[in-house]
Amino acid sequence: MLPWILTALLALALAAALLKLYLTWKSLDEIAQALGALLSQDTNNLLFSPSRDRHVRRLASALNVQLRLLRDQRRRYRSGDRELKEAVTNISHDLRTPLTAICGYLDLMEREEKPEAVARYLALVGGRVEAMKLLTEELFRYSVVLCGEEALRPEPVCLNGAVEEAAAGCYAALTARGITPDIRLCTKQVVRLLDRGALARALGNILGNAVKYSAGDLEIVLEETGELVFANTAPGLDGVQVGRLFDRFFSVEAARNSTGLGLAIAKALVERMGGRIEARYEGERLEIRMRF
Repeated sequence: MLPWILTALLALALAAALLKLYLTWKSLDEIAQALGALLSQDTNNLLFSPSRDRHVRRLASALNVQLRLLRDQRRRYRSGDRELKEAVTNISHDLRTPLTAICGYLDLMEREEKPEAVARYLALVGGRVEAMKLLTEELFRYSVVLCGEEALRPEPVCLNGAVEEAAAGCYAALTARGITPDIRLCTKQVVRLLDRGALARALGNILGNAVKYSAGDLEIVLEETGELVFANTAPGLDGVQVGRLFDRFFSVEAARNSTGLGLAIAKALVERMGGRIEARYEGERLEIRMRF
């Protein structure tokens, strides 16, 4: 009789242990799901565990401490990042006025009688000032895009027509480099909900990149899926450089009059409109793929 009683007690103890283990696993799964939700949201809520297990409660308490620290760091980062972007915007905006004045004085000096050496130096100064103006303008546009000061106005936009307009707008720059683009658009109209101005700027910057890096060719393909591919031969690049094309202020020696901000602006605009953009390089051929 005694062995049966012991067996029953052991079975009850095992069942109780298995039940406790199951409840503990369930509580841990709930904590994991709640933690993922809290990290993906901008909220001040904390983890709550209904479990009576002291170890599970201790884990939830420790995670709440780390959540508070993470939120404080995120808040300080956002505040500092916003202040930096606003400062860059203000500085780039303030630089416009003196640069415009310098350009005006240079124009006046070019009309005056001057020795050949002075004319040569003035031409060099004028070239540096134009480069500074270009960099300031691009920096201002980039900071405005990042700060989100320009509210996007989504509307139905036909990508077929947008690509044609962008190519036509860059026709003079392309032909000056001897580039005749091979444009292949799908017959079906690809319509997406996008900001027309932001899309035009992104496409223009990508085409401008082709002007800088292309060896004389450019292929533009639009698929029915909404994927847009810009491909050209770029022997002056390598895989490492292509991996940094979307970095701020990155440019290579092969670039002409580059500020290093054109593709960074395009990437920021595409992502703000819910799209994705990436660069690939294989066999001296550069591909920039955009998806909406």
